[in-house]
This record gives sequence, C-alpha cells and structure tokens, in this order.
Amino acid sequence: MADYDLAVIGGGLNGVSVARDAAGRGLRVILLEQGDLASAASSATSRLIHGDLSVLERRRFRRVRTQLAERDVWLRNAPHLVRPMRFTIPEHSDERPPSQLRIWLWLYDWLGARNRLPASATVDVTHHPLGDALKRPFGTAFEYSDCVVDDSRLVVLLAIDAAERGAEIRTGARCVRVDRGDVWRLAAIDRGHRRVITARALANTTGAWTNIVAETILRLPPPKTAPVQISQIVVPRLFDTDNVYVFQNSDRRLIFASPYERDFTLIGSTGGAFKGDPAIVAMTASDVAYLCDAANRYFRQPVAPSDVVRTVSGVNLAPARDRGRILRDGSLMFDVRRRKAPLITMFGGDVTTSRLRAERAVSRLTPFYPMSPRWTAKAALPGGDFAWERFDNEVENTRERWRFLSEPQAQRLVGAYGSRLAAMLGEARSRADLGPAFGPELTAAEVRYLMAHEWARFPDDVLWRRSKLGLTMPPEAREALAAFMAAPP
Repeated sequence: MADYDLAVIGGGLNGVSVARDAAGRGLRVILLEQGDLASAASSATSRLIHGDLSVLERRRFRRVRTQLAERDVWLRNAPHLVRPMRFTIPEHSDERPPSQLRIWLWLYDWLGARNRLPASATVDVTHHPLGDALKRPFGTAFEYSDCVVDDSRLVVLLAIDAAERGAEIRTGARCVRVDRGDVWRLAAIDRGHRRVITARALANTTGAWTNIVAETILRLPPPKTAPVQISQIVVPRLFDTDNVYVFQNSDRRLIFASPYERDFTLIGSTGGAFKGDPAIVAMTASDVAYLCDAANRYFRQPVAPSDVVRTVSGVNLAPARDRGRILRDGSLMFDVRRRKAPLITMFGGDVTTSRLRAERAVSRLTPFYPMSPRWTAKAALPGGDFAWERFDNEVENTRERWRFLSEPQAQRLVGAYGSRLAAMLGEARSRADLGPAFGPELTAAEVRYLMAHEWARFPDDVLWRRSKLGLTMPPEAREALAAFMAAPP
C-alpha cells in the first residue's frame, strides 16, 4: 500500500490548490516544495480577481462569465484577503471610443449578474476626486467593480486549509528522483534528510520548472511550452482614492495602477518571452520604462524609473501554440497508462480560476479511487468566516479588543488573518505584550505565529510572502528579524 494517495510537487498556487481540493475529498496528500510557498510566479501576479476586460474584448463571453462566477466564490470564501474595489478607465481620445467601453461594461455587468457588487457607471472626473491625479484632458471616465487579492498570502492560506484537512505540507523539501510503476516512488531531500515516499498518483505543479522536472526527475518527454515573464513595478503612492485605475496604452494593452500596501502604487503588467533560469528573473530596463511611460500618459505626477522602489517579476509557462490564452486559462494534462500510476501536469492560469482548475484536476482521479464530492466552492478559507460586507466591522471589533492597535495596523492584521487573529494576539493588553518589534508593525508574536503555523523559516518568507512589510522595514530591523528567526526564544 502506498504512503499517500497523491503527491504534489510544487508549492505555488496550482500546487496548494490541488492539495487542498484533494485533502478535502478524503485523499491522503503530501506536498513537496523545494523553497517556500509562493516563492516564484505565484507572488508576482497582477493581484486581480476579475473577469478580464481584454478577454471580453476578444468575445470570449463564456470565459468571462466563468471568471466572474469565480470572483464571487472568492469574495464569499476569502472576505479578508479579497477586497472589492472600483476600477476606473479614463476615456482617451486616441484609444477605444466611449461607445465601445460602455458596451464592454454593460456586458460585464450582465455576465456578472450584478448580484454582489455595484454596477458600472460613467463619471465626470473634471471636478471629481478621481480626476485629481489625472492630467487635465481627461474629463470622462468609466467605473466598474472587481476585486484585488494578496496573491502570496492566498497561497499560504490555501496550504493551511489543506493541512487542516489532513495534507502534509513540506517546504524545504526538494524532490530529486521519481520512479513510476503501479505506484510512484519519490526520493526527496527534506531539510537535509533523504526521504522516500510512495504515492498512488502524482501532480507536477512546478510552474516554470515543469519541463525541467519532467525531463530530469520524472524522465518523461516534457510538454512543448514557452516561458513567459510577467512584471510589475512598485512606486510611491500616486493618488489618494481607493480606486484601481485602468489605462488604455498606445499598444492597446490595459495597464493597471492599484493602491498597494497603503503607501505605494503597483503598476503593471508587462510580459514577454523569457530565456534563462526561472530562479533568477529580473525586470528589464525597457519594461520598467514601458510601464513608466504608460502611467505618464495619464497621471499628473511624473513616474520615472528612479521612482521605482521595487520590481515584481515571475515566470510561468504556456503551450508554445497560444501563450496569451493558456496563461489565463492554464493547462491541464492527464497521463494514464496501463499498469502505470497516473500523472497530472498542471501549469499556467490566472488567480481567479485557480480553484476551478484544481477541482477539475482532482476530479480526473475519480476513476482510480473513491472520493468525496466537489466542495471548495462553498468552503471559507481560514479566517474567512464572515461576510465581506462586514470587513470594517471586523476591524472595529479588533480595535475594541486590542486597543493598542491603530486603525491601519488593525486593517492589515484583519486583512491577513481574519477571524483567526486572536490565535496570534491572544490576551495582549499592550504592544509590549507582543514581544520585541521589528520596524513599525511587525512583532515577535506575529513572527512566532508565522513560524509555528505558516511554515515561515527565513526573513523573506515573512517580509515578502506572508506580508509585504519588506517595503517599509529599515535594514537594522531586518537584521534583528534574521537573528530572531535563527534562534527564537
């Protein structure tokens, strides 16, 4: 008998989604991740939960309807992580005519059934706060509703839910050899120790490493793919509103400028073919200039490459025949052979439809062993057991219980931990009760919680994936954090 029903290699969004779905259906699951959860492309997305207007423009109505249905699922099941926002498209005389934008947004409302979020609207921004950040020629804009999400935090919470449903999550575990028979036999270096695992099925969800794993570890022909790099830039905050601006660029791409971690703006994205090691991906100077130029077509405040405080890049795979479509839809391959254990290969796809992709992948295994019905569409993520309309109430209740928290601090903590915040703050009555502080927001209590419950091992795990506090943490606080995590009291 095999140790597990399913072994998953890769701890990005696809991997943890498959592990969670399978564990919730009663399968014995192990996930192996050589680094940290969401350590590659899954922490470099556009952070949007949306129906994608560029897909609508190509008249893929069924795809957009599916995306908008999934948007509602995320909003219901992760109300602390997924935040509804208004998106603003300024009218530009050199781009799509206003009549076309109105038709787009009418279809968008109709496909989304307008049952959760406000409908689209036309706004005169000449004397409106939305126009304060824009150059003067823009007098009309179009508003619609969509959502944003903390992508890497979403991956971590999916992994927590998978673990609480019985999955074994192993970070720092590198798979070095796999043999295929009637079961899979995997050899892994798990935090310095060699470990042998057997599983009845295997999922290769290693993202940009899919081909490398197929060739060198599984010793199977790799799928024909094209690596694609997606990049964004982070600059100091450019506007005071909470809207996301959507800019029509001169090449007809849609560029998003989103509020990011209170004091910053995220602008993106740009992408193109990638060559090299996916572990070493950096944004090119030309891509930085491209996004700066796109922002400068609309914003009053100039954006220069010297203003960029951080670049965010990741590499994903798409079948060579159709990069753009498969990057959004994802690719799922199922390999079953006589007297051979089944293999799932899954890569690409957007954040919005990741739950659905995982559900379909796990469902392919139903002929091999019995499992419970599909379930993830109605299951809240850890900390998400409240209605999204009550997010502000959760913040207010948090400040009443822990009065030493400022409103921005309470918003960040509720946005990260939701209703599970008490497990970290406990009965603390003052900031001092939480232990040493690392910078203005991070405390020893939070670090201990992340190490004990969320697989955080190194400072970057805390500062860039469990949070984005690396944007504001001074160097001396970072050094103190590293020392604390190396030998926590």
